[in-house]
Amino acid sequence: MMRSRGLTASLATLLCFGFLAAIIEAAEPENRYNVLFIAVDDLRPELGCYGVEQAQSPHLDQFADSAVLFRRHYVQVATCGASRYALLTGRSPAKSGVTRSNAAAYSGKTAFSHDQQPGAQTMPELFRRSGYHTCLIGKISHTADGKVYAYNGTGDGRDELPHAWDDLATPLGDWERGWGIFFAYANGRHRESGQGDKDLMEFVVENDNDLPDGLMAETAIEKLQNYAETERRFFMGLGFFKPHLPWVAPEQDWNAFADASVTAPQTDKIDSPFWHKSGEFYKYDMPFERTHPLSEDAAAQAYRAYLACVRYTDRQIGRVLSTLEKTGLAENTIVVVWGDHGWHLGEQQIWGKHSPFEEANRSVLMMRVPNQSRQGIQTDALAETLDLYPTLVDYCQPRFRKTEFPLDGLSLRPVLDSSDSNIRETALSYWGKAVSARSDRYRLIVADPSKKDSRVELYDLENDPHGLNNIADSHPDIVKQLRLTLK
Repeated sequence: MMRSRGLTASLATLLCFGFLAAIIEAAEPENRYNVLFIAVDDLRPELGCYGVEQAQSPHLDQFADSAVLFRRHYVQVATCGASRYALLTGRSPAKSGVTRSNAAAYSGKTAFSHDQQPGAQTMPELFRRSGYHTCLIGKISHTADGKVYAYNGTGDGRDELPHAWDDLATPLGDWERGWGIFFAYANGRHRESGQGDKDLMEFVVENDNDLPDGLMAETAIEKLQNYAETERRFFMGLGFFKPHLPWVAPEQDWNAFADASVTAPQTDKIDSPFWHKSGEFYKYDMPFERTHPLSEDAAAQAYRAYLACVRYTDRQIGRVLSTLEKTGLAENTIVVVWGDHGWHLGEQQIWGKHSPFEEANRSVLMMRVPNQSRQGIQTDALAETLDLYPTLVDYCQPRFRKTEFPLDGLSLRPVLDSSDSNIRETALSYWGKAVSARSDRYRLIVADPSKKDSRVELYDLENDPHGLNNIADSHPDIVKQLRLTLK
């Protein structure tokens, strides 16, 4: 009997400990994951994992095999600063008023207070106030290194995002502060030097670290190795510059397409007041005849240069992700790869962003959560850039969660956890006064929703994937239905 009672007591003890262990396991700790947020400037879904056969992106393709890839992710504004402002603040352009200009996002009435507010003004600030070590490398906000300087180098050098970063770690290399590393050519030259450096493309250096994106990958690797040693929670913002203009990368990346049959996705010009003359593109000195539209050969050469820069950045991301694996940090680090907007590669006879059309607003989004059972999944669920902030809060459960303004996005966790989930009916994008709604099949563009007689454009992207034919007049019911979502 005594042995029986002993066994019973031991069993009870084991059950008790098992019960407690189950409770502890169920109670998910705060500050649950690290975050590696990789932003790539001007990167549209021109990758192998998005079905683009001409692209050479083996490292991002490999990452996609362990992540959830969003085929229909849309930015809030198709320009760098305003898109990143929406990302970092979690605020819709409908509320912030930042719907066009890069500079408007970080100056004037929308400037961040340099006095710490009761709530976090930006996503990295929220993680920092939760005890994370926050590190900036490259372009995450608008400027190239997190400090406020104009293109010509003037400025006071204040932090662009107050109270956000513990470590502003962007390596300057041979280039001048800020924008020099952004518009960089080889050997310390850059577009804003005043020396006439304005070549559209340059592929002359041998080594990755001869250019800024290689130096940033190197710095990120060093920081990750240090985090692995200290075991401190971190939020790293790593912002690569290419494939933003000018198209500059090592010679090997240009030569990689020497034997490839590269054809640009150039189409006819669109009949819309939102068509523009691609001023950012045509301001550069070109190695081919500057025509409107480009000749077929010139378009192919320009497209090849874009693909070469994508290949270069893909390799830098591969270096960083390899370090994440080797250090063991991948086991508790959420990785996000995000393009700040799309880019026309000749579609509608546009070379650039700055439009309310599909090509300018659709961008790359891939996300990997540790121990996620769903890996290598591609989803057609609609997603907005606004959704990333609440998604990271949802997964990481940072200790400090008060934001200065309510977050306007939705957590993507239902989509990441279940292939059948779809959290929104439309994805909204803004350009000036215009608002665009992307549904499963259509894109509606209303030039000014506050006016009843405003110009309306409707494109059936299932049958007209480049959106060249405005069918608004012949489909008033669809227009009416989609206009309701603009509210």
